[in-house]
Amino acid sequence: MNENKDKNLSLQSDRIIKICGLREPDNIRRIAALTPMLTGFIFYKDSPRYAGEMPEDTIKNLPPYVRPVAVFVNESEEEIDRICSRYGIRIIQLHGSETPEFCLAMQRKGYTVFKAVGIGNSMSFDKLRPYEGKVTMFVFDTLSSRHGGSGRKFNWGLLEDYPLQTSYLLGGGIGPDDVENVVGAVRPMMAGIDINSGFEESPGRKDMRKLLKFILALRKYNETEPSSIPFWEKK
Repeated sequence: MNENKDKNLSLQSDRIIKICGLREPDNIRRIAALTPMLTGFIFYKDSPRYAGEMPEDTIKNLPPYVRPVAVFVNESEEEIDRICSRYGIRIIQLHGSETPEFCLAMQRKGYTVFKAVGIGNSMSFDKLRPYEGKVTMFVFDTLSSRHGGSGRKFNWGLLEDYPLQTSYLLGGGIGPDDVENVVGAVRPMMAGIDINSGFEESPGRKDMRKLLKFILALRKYNETEPSSIPFWEKK
């Protein structure tokens, strides 16, 4: 375990832990106290974690070091603008078949753009090259026939020789017992992790005990004070 410690410093010093699929105001306030850098809110109506009925203040009152991310699936520019304006969100995660041109258009509007990508039994990263420079970060999840994730892991070994210059969040089935697996998966372009259903009591509500235990265990690998500023704001 110690041999992974130095390698993991780059992950933990940037402190990119994204907790996604949030919906309930009291749960969200408690999660904010754990100081994740990113919190994800799903604005896809077919999701059991659909957040579009939350009061605006639930997100607007988040502390400044906890940045909200709005998750969309093949949504129009106009609807993305409407929802993000309503909730005061400037980071979007596109989880559908959005093109590089669409991502660039949203980036030019001033959004920080994440692009979610499903990975199956194999993966050719060359198909993602058109997105370089048009998205800030990829979010790698397990390929599924339905949007919103499957709660299963893909073969993280496929990222061993990741060839692109765009950072990524590792997602896909990360659970409370995966601290050492996450540490072992750290690679130079891995900016952090995206966790969701593995920590739920029910869709949209996270188990605080599981989250606290996991985050504290993960942060033990960091010997320096974590940053509260994501890498794209440091430029």
